[in-house]
Formats: sequence, structure tokens, C-alpha cells
Amino acid sequence: MNLDFSDDQKYLQEEARKFFDKEGGLSNARKVMDESRDADHELWKKIVELGWTAIRIPETYDGLGLGHLELCVIAEELGRSLAPVPFSSSVYFFTEAIIKYGSETTKADLLPKLVNGDVVGTYAIAEASQQATESNLKVTSSGDLLNGAKIAVPDAEIASHIIVVATSNQGTELRLVNLNDPSVTVTSQKNIDTSKAFFKVEFHDTPSQLLGQSGHGWEYIQHLLDQAAVLFAFEQVGGSQAALDMAKSYSLERFAFGRQIGSYQAIKHKLADMYIAITLAKSNCYYGAWALSSESSELPLAAATARVSSTKAFQLCSKENIQTHGGNGYTWEYDCHMFYKRSKVLSVLLGSEATWKEKLVINLEKTNTLIKE
Repeated sequence: MNLDFSDDQKYLQEEARKFFDKEGGLSNARKVMDESRDADHELWKKIVELGWTAIRIPETYDGLGLGHLELCVIAEELGRSLAPVPFSSSVYFFTEAIIKYGSETTKADLLPKLVNGDVVGTYAIAEASQQATESNLKVTSSGDLLNGAKIAVPDAEIASHIIVVATSNQGTELRLVNLNDPSVTVTSQKNIDTSKAFFKVEFHDTPSQLLGQSGHGWEYIQHLLDQAAVLFAFEQVGGSQAALDMAKSYSLERFAFGRQIGSYQAIKHKLADMYIAITLAKSNCYYGAWALSSESSELPLAAATARVSSTKAFQLCSKENIQTHGGNGYTWEYDCHMFYKRSKVLSVLLGSEATWKEKLVINLEKTNTLIKE
């Protein structure tokens, strides 16, 4: 397996980077933090106009009909700029779920609206502080009515629709809900990264629509999580690289005792450790991108590998970026804390790091068993 992005995909990434730089880069995330907003609506509108929300949607439904690799390069630039938009919730997760498990009627209704921005989607899995499992789900579906509450739901205030993991007499299900229904209550939740909004969503006999087959919801959600994990890993790599670039730039500009601090061995080692972590994570992301784009049976292993290494890289780089900046790194005026906060949020957004490490071990054991056989 040898993956490299095509010239067109590299061009798309370059244009995405230019776009975010032109639109203000990190200043967008800082604006959302300072103004306590749920997202940057103006930036989101421009992203929709560029057609990025249409990348994976088939041409039949007014989309571009492109692949996951195009999403990977966009994801890396989203992570580099810490873009405060619902792209991951709506595109990585919601759109993919509708494409894979929605009925023809549902696709015809929602996919064109996702393209033009009339519909923004999100997803709800967690219900408590412990990891959600098929056996501990409390949100229930009876008939077409949904009851219960989900927490840590990203972008629920800007979203119009949500996919909910629920339990029923037939087993686990994926349920599609209109968040504008009066039976739905959305409440803001505190979050370390205030440029990324999270909410508690409660359902009170809420009308819902089944996606796919009843009883297969847990299987569906695991596949969606594996897909999203690869894309989030690219976001984390983008954030890691931006943190390294920031630390490197500061180390060349800051002088101590008449010398650039980057000339001191302690700083050199920090930067080298950051570079090594990013290089490892990026190679694993490429493995994940290959598995995702080729619909390989290795996707669960590739997703877990990319997820674990990228989480470690982003946490290391965001922390060492602060350390490289010394006392300035702890101030609100410098942007170091923004990367640190985002690294913490992304590390748990699809499940804890421990959960993905467990998935990695399980899938490695499966692979080793197949090789022996």
C-alpha cells in the first residue's frame, strides 16, 4: 500500500489553506470564543458556497460526487485553522449516515439541502460520563417516538437535524430527528474549548425516522465512527503541524542571553519530538485514508491506528508549543491555549483515547489471527 494524494487533491488543499488564511485563520476561532457564539456563521456560509459540504454527496442529489481523500485534505486545513464551523458534525458524520443508511426519500429530501446549507446535521451518542455501549443506552425509541437525553452533542444549536443512537425492543437503532420540533430541548453545556460548542439534547415523545434496519444501529454507528476517526485524525495532524510551526517561529524570534532560544538544546529537542510525533501520525493517517477510500476491511484497524497516534501528536505538540513560548504561552493574548484546548476536545469527541487504544489492540489481534491462518 502506497498512498499519495493526487495533484488535484493537493491543489484543493493549497486552496483551502489560502482560503482560511484570507478569512483570518485563528482569528475566527478567537472571535467565537470572545463573543460566546455557537459557531462562525459567516465562515460556514462561505464554506457552503465553496461546495465543500457537497464533496461526498452524489451528483444525483446536486453534489460533487468526489471521494473521502478530498475530505481528508480539507480536514487537515480545518484543523490547522481551528475553524469554528459544524463541518465535522455535518459532513463527516451526518452526511455519511444519510448516504449510507437513508431511504431514497430521505436522500432526495436532505442531501440537496445539505449541499446548499439549508440543512446542517449533527449526531448524538453519549448519555453520561462513561463510554456509551450498546448495553448502557438509555435513550429509547418506541414506534417512531424518541425519549431520553444525550450530552456532549456538538453544534446542536446551529444544526437543524440530528442522528441519534437509541435502543428499542428490536435492538439498537439510528434515528433521524428534526431539531426544530417543539418536543426537543437543546441546552448549552460548558466546554474547555469555547470555540467548539456542545449541548445537551432532550427528547420528549419526539417524532423520529429509522435509518437502515432496526437492530443494526450499533454496527452502523461503529462504521461511521471509524470513518469519522480518520477524518478527525487529519484535523488533529493539521492542528499539530500548526502548533509546531508556531513554536518554531517563536523559537527563532525570541532571544535569551543574546541568542535565539531555538539554538538551545532543550528547545531543539522539543521541536524534534513534535516533528517525530507528527510524522508518525501523518503516516498512520495516510494508512487510514487508503483504507477509507478503498473501502478496505482494514478500516477499523487503520482508523484506530490513525486516531491514537494523531491524538498523541496533537496533545504533545499543543503542550510543547506552550512550553516553548515560556510564560507568554500561558497568556490569553497568545494563541497557544487555543490549540491545547482543541486537542483536549478532539481527544474525546469520538470516544476516549483508552477506547480507541482498546479498538487498536482488538483489531491487531484479529489481523494477527488472520495472518497465522
